Amino acid sequence: MGRLGEDLAAEFVTRLGWTIVERNWRNKFGELDLIAADGRRLVVVEVKTRASRVFADPVAAVTRDKLRRMRRLTGMWLAQQEMHWPQIRLDVISIQLDPAYPLDRERAQVRHHVNIVE
Repeated sequence: MGRLGEDLAAEFVTRLGWTIVERNWRNKFGELDLIAADGRRLVVVEVKTRASRVFADPVAAVTRDKLRRMRRLTGMWLAQQEMHWPQIRLDVISIQLDPAYPLDRERAQVRHHVNIVE
């Protein structure tokens, strides 16, 4: 399910006109799901996918600790890059799959949460 959610999120940002710079970048401290460019803005995207209705929106599963980890990992990723990004933003894309048909991409609800901060 996680891979399906990440694929849906990647398709969503591509339709927005963004360029995917990297998917599933990881090091020993964690992972960044999607790193994309919206023009000259770098957008680091956490993807949360759920097939149950435990949360009204899967974004509710993104904790303060997760946001801190995203910022730290983003800094580590940036330290390895030669390109300078004048703007950097953290977003969440939540994917709510239909519990009865979790693999049906057409039934998935995609929500984009822009500039998530603690």
